[in-house]
Amino acid sequence: MKSYCSYPLIFLSLLGSLNYFCFVCGADPTDGFTQVPLTEANIKLQKPYDIPLSERYSFVNGTHKMWVYADDKPHDPKSATQPRTEIRITGLDYSSGVWQFEGYGFVPNGTSGATVAQIHGAAHGATTIILRIYDGNMRYYSGDLIATDMYDKWFRLNLIHDVDGGRVSVFINGEEKFSTHDQGPGDLYFKCGVYAAPRNISYYMESRWRGIKIYRK
Repeated sequence: MKSYCSYPLIFLSLLGSLNYFCFVCGADPTDGFTQVPLTEANIKLQKPYDIPLSERYSFVNGTHKMWVYADDKPHDPKSATQPRTEIRITGLDYSSGVWQFEGYGFVPNGTSGATVAQIHGAAHGATTIILRIYDGNMRYYSGDLIATDMYDKWFRLNLIHDVDGGRVSVFINGEEKFSTHDQGPGDLYFKCGVYAAPRNISYYMESRWRGIKIYRK
């Protein structure tokens, strides 16, 4: 004779497995993090030093639009760096712990050879990570491929830096796409916008950002 009393137990076991499966599938990069208050005072704009900000930046309906030309000046007359129009998150520099940048980015077709997000600062070199767009693809500096087909669409970027663990990870639209060792601790901070690469750049470069948030553990 069959025992029907075991059926509810089997059902509950399957339901528990399903709930666990859904929890794992629904995991978000920000789970376990606490959002850090971000105000206008934390948004510092860097742009070519010889022109007004309004000629390289706009903020409309919550969207930061930043653009630059290959023959623009650097952000400081004493700098020998490439041209940029970037948001530098200030007042939230860090040197330990686990920190995260989140933002929704957009890169128009034609922008190439441009850094669109980075963590500045490191023990070795000037940066911990640079995310560049080349011909519609996102790369780690000019090397490892992170994501493809990035042009003309909004994407969610989560950039997680575990300083004590020496690890940095990149999530695109909630999915981890890349992880690597960092460059050692330092005075660290997040940036986004457009910053020309040393070579192979388009004449016009642009990115747009909205929904910028900072988290930490």
